[in-house]
Amino acid sequence: MPSVSAHVAATLARRIHHVFGVMGNGNAHFLDAVERSGEIHFTAVRHEAGGVVAADAFHRAGGGLAAATATYGAGFTNTLTALAEAVQAHVPMVLVVGDEPTSGPRPWDVDQIALASAVGARTYTVGRADAAATTAIAIEHALSYRVPTVLAIPYDVARRDAGPIADTLDPVVPAPLAPAGEFGAAALRELARALATAERPLLLAGRGAWISGAGAALGRLADATGALTASTALGRGVFPRSEFDLGVTGGFGADRAMALVREADVAVVFGASLNQFTMRFGELFAPGARVVQLDVAPAATHPHVGGFIRADARLAAEALADALTDVDARPSGWRESLDLTGVREQHPGEGTAADGRLDPRTVATRIAELLPEDRVVVSDGGHFIGWANMYWPVASPDRMLMVGTAYQSIGFGFPSVPGAALAKPDSTIVLTSGDGGGLMAIADLESAVRVAGGRGLAVVWNDAAYGAEVNLYGLQGLAEAPMRIPDVDFAGLARAVGAEGVTVRTLDDLAALERWAATPPTERPFLLLDLKVSPTVVAPYQREIIRVNS
Repeated sequence: MPSVSAHVAATLARRIHHVFGVMGNGNAHFLDAVERSGEIHFTAVRHEAGGVVAADAFHRAGGGLAAATATYGAGFTNTLTALAEAVQAHVPMVLVVGDEPTSGPRPWDVDQIALASAVGARTYTVGRADAAATTAIAIEHALSYRVPTVLAIPYDVARRDAGPIADTLDPVVPAPLAPAGEFGAAALRELARALATAERPLLLAGRGAWISGAGAALGRLADATGALTASTALGRGVFPRSEFDLGVTGGFGADRAMALVREADVAVVFGASLNQFTMRFGELFAPGARVVQLDVAPAATHPHVGGFIRADARLAAEALADALTDVDARPSGWRESLDLTGVREQHPGEGTAADGRLDPRTVATRIAELLPEDRVVVSDGGHFIGWANMYWPVASPDRMLMVGTAYQSIGFGFPSVPGAALAKPDSTIVLTSGDGGGLMAIADLESAVRVAGGRGLAVVWNDAAYGAEVNLYGLQGLAEAPMRIPDVDFAGLARAVGAEGVTVRTLDDLAALERWAATPPTERPFLLLDLKVSPTVVAPYQREIIRVNS
């Protein structure tokens, strides 16, 4: 008879096709059921946190429900930082874990339900009689609230007979949130009138707009109002007309583009949380600008928001475009009156910094010229995060993955690669990582090389330091020794796991990337570029942080 684990695997198979993780005592029977089912592909990583990260990246690049697995105890606690990131980034995921037996905890067991709850994830525990139904409920919770859930299988229950696998109802997922009632309709009409009379309208979109499929409606709205457009770091590419797009707002934005954002008299924000970085610590919009936010959050998420409408971004944009038609609105003409040539261009750098190491701006510019166009950029966290965001454009929000930024963590770069590679099997996966985060995630360098193969490229910005800390706390006079890292040979580490590793000390060394990009993916290895960059060049977004904290 099918086991409890088989019931769990069969129910998950109706919603997922990939699961990432590490096998252990607590999930061995579940993974056996997964392998025997033939419906779910299991990808092994080398650290339990990496399993959750890979699943997270798989969702961000491809949508749908993410799935990861780990054993109980130490395996589960290893996932917690990655789980916290997925919670804060609103990633729908099921994390299947082992748990203490029903007879009670053993010396190595911990209160996993309390730990999951502490980072914002709800736990569902399966039993012999309800394994399929409980799994379906966990899936419904994850999809409905866009949040990870933990599905726990007690150790002594995992292999018990559970009877025939019956049909289980598909999870019921709520419909997109439409503007509610008379108040919502009136608010949209009033906003339409404001846009119709605006002289310098701006539309700003975030990842929520992409998730809702709002791109076409936002394009229609931008054309109807003559608005300039801009996006958050996770929403880039959502607007269909790039010629009127100012790029990413905040510290990653170009100076000319951000100056134009500040000229807007009416700014409408779709599906963006307006965090401190997007808002340039409160200086993105001018004091006289009218800022209206449309989002599924319960209330406005920034004090500069003067009006808030709770609604799905796509439905709100469509309704707003219809309302503009009703008031016979005409485009403002603002965007056509401007010369936007080069408005998103960034500083090209000085080539080599005073310390003899590469200027990261210059090397970022050159790498952008060599990267394949059909790329997905996955980013770890750290000071270097600005360079890829500022210099490497991507086609759409599912092609710039920043796993770790929601929880302000580092060390998720290498395990993001397998998830992105499986979600986008025809694209080049480009990792951007620092030396600190790269060392923290080094176990899954092997996973990245194994899964991505010749479609994978890692760029390590090696400044021999935790650069963000040096820039902030070193300038405050704190001891810098704990902020420094030995100059690690990442190229050698890459070669040890079957990749091509190249140390880049001059721009001429990037000839290796040029050769690699010109070679078909099936004929080349994974490539890692160990960039010896100067720690003296401070990213603009870091300068903003320094200013705020001074």
